[in-house]
Amino acid sequence: MAESIGNGTPSGSNAPPPDAPVRTGPGTPGTDAHAPIVDDGRAGTHGNGTIPARLLRTSRRIPEATVARLPVYLRCLLEVVDAKAPTISSERLAEMAGVNAAKVRKDLSYLGSYGTRGVGYDVEYLFLHINRVLGLTQDWPVVIVGIGNLGHALANYGEFSARGFRIVALLDSNHSRVGEMVADVAVRHVDDLPDVAADHDIAIGIIATPAGSAQDVADRLVAVGVNSILNFAPAVITVPADVSLRKVDLSIELQILAFYQQRRAGGAPVPPPSVATFG
Repeated sequence: MAESIGNGTPSGSNAPPPDAPVRTGPGTPGTDAHAPIVDDGRAGTHGNGTIPARLLRTSRRIPEATVARLPVYLRCLLEVVDAKAPTISSERLAEMAGVNAAKVRKDLSYLGSYGTRGVGYDVEYLFLHINRVLGLTQDWPVVIVGIGNLGHALANYGEFSARGFRIVALLDSNHSRVGEMVADVAVRHVDDLPDVAADHDIAIGIIATPAGSAQDVADRLVAVGVNSILNFAPAVITVPADVSLRKVDLSIELQILAFYQQRRAGGAPVPPPSVATFG
């Protein structure tokens, strides 16, 4: 299938031209008020300070399902960038990501990124554009609370810094761990969180504690102004409505795989795990 051009509307429509400037405003009326907006706050300006619509449609809200797929597209594009391929079709990107081509085209249309019929998408531009939309061109100070085995692994994961997620502090409630050096960062006591927040503009808090401590840690993070939390603890926690919360539960993921493994053993058709995850 050929790539869509422009915004998918006929040439005789009232759609704005590709380079028409767009305002950086709250969002298109009638869209989901809670959906993310395409705006990382760091986009460059052009000429008179306006942003060409084809580069960044800041007035369009992106569905959460699309946001969840963007990092997958980015990982696929990284492989293509490394292979030095200049363009990629929606069909090829869809195949790599485990979705259908129509979904890829729809997702990328929310970003103002459109392919050229018969050519596809410019790989380097699309890679950089998704990075910008996801906010990966910025520096995000991160604090990890809970420096057990999982906390150690997360602190030593080099891909975080490569993506702009800078580990500025490691905290634990165990006094015996205080002062320990992990990934060149000294572990501090969790009671030092207010001081850490005062010294660093913490953007994201990662909870890697046992389940019983997770809610208390979340409350502490919220109290010092952290409004984005990634929870690895096997517990359900609650946060205020204006705080973004994501959960990674490895045991749940294993249970989902066990479900598909059981179906496979019984001869039932099983979709690819990548499709089952975010299709």
